[in-house]
Amino acid sequence: METSLYLLLGSVVGVLAGLLGVGGGLIIVPMLAAIFIHQGMPDDIIMHMALGTSLASILFTSISSVYSHHQHQAVNWSRAAKLTPAILLGAWFGGLFAGILSSDILKPVFALFELSVAAYMLWGIKASSHNESPSLFNFNISGGVIGFISSIVGIGGGSMTVPWLMWHGSSIHKAIATSAAVGFPIAIGGAISYLYTGWSHTQLPQYSAGFIYLPALVSISLSSVLFAPLGASLAHKLEVKKLKRVFALLLIGLAIYLFSS
Repeated sequence: METSLYLLLGSVVGVLAGLLGVGGGLIIVPMLAAIFIHQGMPDDIIMHMALGTSLASILFTSISSVYSHHQHQAVNWSRAAKLTPAILLGAWFGGLFAGILSSDILKPVFALFELSVAAYMLWGIKASSHNESPSLFNFNISGGVIGFISSIVGIGGGSMTVPWLMWHGSSIHKAIATSAAVGFPIAIGGAISYLYTGWSHTQLPQYSAGFIYLPALVSISLSSVLFAPLGASLAHKLEVKKLKRVFALLLIGLAIYLFSS
């Protein structure tokens, strides 16, 4: 049953990641936490396992999504390259920091972040262009912050990267596409740090590599890679405003679940 849930989760996440530029980790983390509770994993590491596995799966989702966006010539590779070095460092240190926190702390932190993303979507806040030529210092500071926070909450960073890119002159479609490309270095830095911090933990379940649960990683990655191109293709055809509001309500429900679990 768990494998079926992982495959279903991956397919939903793949479509949303390509369609909205956000959503992968925001759904993966709470759903994995619920499944891990059902499987009887130790409470002390449930959030760490969910966060680490989420970031590792985003590695594969982002490759598929970015390829599809690239086919539409929507990725701003210059901006992605300028953000990448600081994002890698930020994601690495974010994972190390999360490794020293307890699940009791990580759970409400993630839930609060999820509620903030939901509010951003529900109220239709739009990032208008203010500075179309950000400095290299701006790229480095922003990349570091995006990578650090994304790694702590186990996401690909789209909820922060998309508004930042739009603030600096990118169209919504180019922002979503470039955000997908930036999600790859976030996932690399974050996944490696969760692998490192959890490697010698005494409570790891079987088939784990640090704080990454391999059965969930394989199933989610397989189905998300297959469905991410569909979401990326739809992003260039659909008006996603109403979809974002429905997605925001889902995030609120997941956040409430984490607070109450």
